[in-house]
Amino acid sequence: MNRIVINADLGQHTISRHIYGHFSEHLGNCIYGGFWVGEESSTSNTRGIRNDVVQALRTTNIPNLRWPGGCFADEYHWQDGIGPRDKRPSMVNTHWGGVTENNQFGTHEFLDLCEQLACEPYICGNVGSGTVHEMQQWVEYITFDGQSPMADLRRQNGREQPWRLKYWGVGNENWGCGGNMSAEYYINEYRRYATYLRDFGENRLYKIAGGPHDGDTHWTEVLMSQLKNQGNRWLAAGLSLHYYTLGAAWQNKLTATGFGEDQWFPVLRDALRMDELLTRHSTVMDKYDPEQEIGLIVDEWGTWYQVEADTNPGFLYQQNSLRDALVAAIHLNVFNQHCDRVHMANIAQTINVLQAMILTDPASADGAGRILLTPTYHVFEMYKVHQDATLLPLDIQCPEYSFGGSSLPGVSGSASRNADGVVHVTLANLNPNQPVEMACELRGLAGKQITGRVLTGPTMDAHNSFDQPDEVRPVSFNGAIHTEAGITLKLPPKSVVVLAIV
Repeated sequence: MNRIVINADLGQHTISRHIYGHFSEHLGNCIYGGFWVGEESSTSNTRGIRNDVVQALRTTNIPNLRWPGGCFADEYHWQDGIGPRDKRPSMVNTHWGGVTENNQFGTHEFLDLCEQLACEPYICGNVGSGTVHEMQQWVEYITFDGQSPMADLRRQNGREQPWRLKYWGVGNENWGCGGNMSAEYYINEYRRYATYLRDFGENRLYKIAGGPHDGDTHWTEVLMSQLKNQGNRWLAAGLSLHYYTLGAAWQNKLTATGFGEDQWFPVLRDALRMDELLTRHSTVMDKYDPEQEIGLIVDEWGTWYQVEADTNPGFLYQQNSLRDALVAAIHLNVFNQHCDRVHMANIAQTINVLQAMILTDPASADGAGRILLTPTYHVFEMYKVHQDATLLPLDIQCPEYSFGGSSLPGVSGSASRNADGVVHVTLANLNPNQPVEMACELRGLAGKQITGRVLTGPTMDAHNSFDQPDEVRPVSFNGAIHTEAGITLKLPPKSVVVLAIV
């Protein structure tokens, strides 16, 4: 019998809302045309920031936003992005398309965006080409409430009161585009930079060290072994991890749409690898931090396919299909299950880049600059019920999904109990061909009332377009039936289901 056991009366760890975070880089049309259209745009905006994008992301309860990169972070000099916009110097975005960056969107605009989104800002500082003094001054400019050259410069630029800022990353991918450093070299750089990132007034920084990519546990080992000072106190609150499903575009030949099961199965298989990676890196971290004081911050994750035809290859623009919705569901279920160690995660990227939540249409005929909500967006909106809820033990016994001589678990899931006592269960049927019938046993919960929603589509590559924006969207789920033993479920093929049980 295929079955699920939910222990609704147990649960120790809280699923941080920050697991549902986002990443936006100065890359392609993520910032310009994505978040930012400028105050003179015909697209409805508030101080240059798109109102439709803000409204859509607030609906998902977006908890945080990482900026300005990514690889861009380690060539970004923050003072180029403050002051009157017509006087800001330009630069060449050497990582992403070789286009000119005009610095119209800088510190003030980003922090205004976060205030409009009601989310926490997460800033990644420049280690690769910057200086300790430059990074120290940036923190002072943003957070110091007294009289100082940087605080006075902030006031001169129109912001009297400092911003509250918690999350700060010390460099990005310093093993690669952030300086091609060894772990042994970077840890010394991290310790030096972190020393001068001060807490001003009541502001307290949550410092995030640039961690490994994929399965590089050596990097994790080196950093964790040397992240304490002479007083045996941690110099970081978090350690980052980056992992992209099927790797970078220059290695990957898969397409975002127009594929068959031969490109469905390996993508989901590689998405499931996140569970193995979190386990391996957590094991290393546990050796040095058994109390789990240091958070694992998965601040870049998502799919990476070929770019769409006739688009700049450096802009990383790809469509977003039902397959990506399943990838998102897998990752969020895995992060929930590892919430004792995973304190934050950030999908790459929010708008128009890689596994985007939103696609924009700047060339729309009416000049209004329409937006499109992707299947991935809908998964985040469905899964927001887990934010800050208590993780519940969940046991799933189901048939494997097999293809081409390989197999993987047929169903991915997680469960939580919120402050009102409502139990939410999120399940993804990874098999694109067969439904899955399951008996659900509820322990510690009467389960008298159950409601649900389901996300699926007619084909594996079903996706939303500006002509058909609702091809893939959540609808009511009627496949759950009460029984004397609990609940029976019938999950449609290639679907994501969320249940609310009271």
